[in-house]
Amino acid sequence: MQKKDDLHSELRNLVGALRNHVANERDAYNPVSRLILKGAGLPRREEGGKEAHRSVKAAAQAGVRKVPLSLAAVREELGDCARCPLHRTRRNLVFGEGSPGAKLVFVGEAPGEEEDNQGRPFVGRAGQLLTKIISAMGLAREDVYICNILKCRPPGNRNPKEDEIATCEPFLVKQLEAINPEIICALGTFAAKTLLRTEAPISSIRGKFHDYHGRKLMPTYHPAYLLRNPDAKKLVWEDVQKIMKIL
Repeated sequence: MQKKDDLHSELRNLVGALRNHVANERDAYNPVSRLILKGAGLPRREEGGKEAHRSVKAAAQAGVRKVPLSLAAVREELGDCARCPLHRTRRNLVFGEGSPGAKLVFVGEAPGEEEDNQGRPFVGRAGQLLTKIISAMGLAREDVYICNILKCRPPGNRNPKEDEIATCEPFLVKQLEAINPEIICALGTFAAKTLLRTEAPISSIRGKFHDYHGRKLMPTYHPAYLLRNPDAKKLVWEDVQKIMKIL
């Protein structure tokens, strides 16, 4: 009888050891489990029991912070984009240019003819005016970042369509996440409406800061509008002065 009890006891010990071994092997080959346990300094399952299980569940619910892509990685992901019909009529894809660590990002609506020809944002007449505005702020184009909602020129410089914006905007969001600027300056109606999710006219929302995912966003008139309405230049100067005070 004693021998049988000893045998049962030994078998229970072996089964317990086997279970612990299987649990350890499972955790060792589960990157998410190892990351949560190691990063949070939490006990392993066999060491903490129910308490460890609750702690792991809480850590999983809190989530692991997403690391933004670099600008180069975003550009690589965009590739030779053919996600909407605009790729059929463009000459060059216009991604953006400037400092990858810029505190200030200018966002326009779409490339124009010169931008399409050169593959660079804001290099036509409106772009030359923007460069002058940036210079008047005491900065250079290399100090800021310049891009557009759309990366391809709409035919005849027509307004962007909703489906085109919806297709292209995720890459703009990733650009902004990669740069992590202090301030975004939305140039014109489409940039402001897209970023702020508003139908309010640019005239009613310009001149004051708005929140964009924890960043300050200043809507103002597009340089192309200033070429047609020179009197509005003083309003844009008022807007950029508010940006300068923060920078």
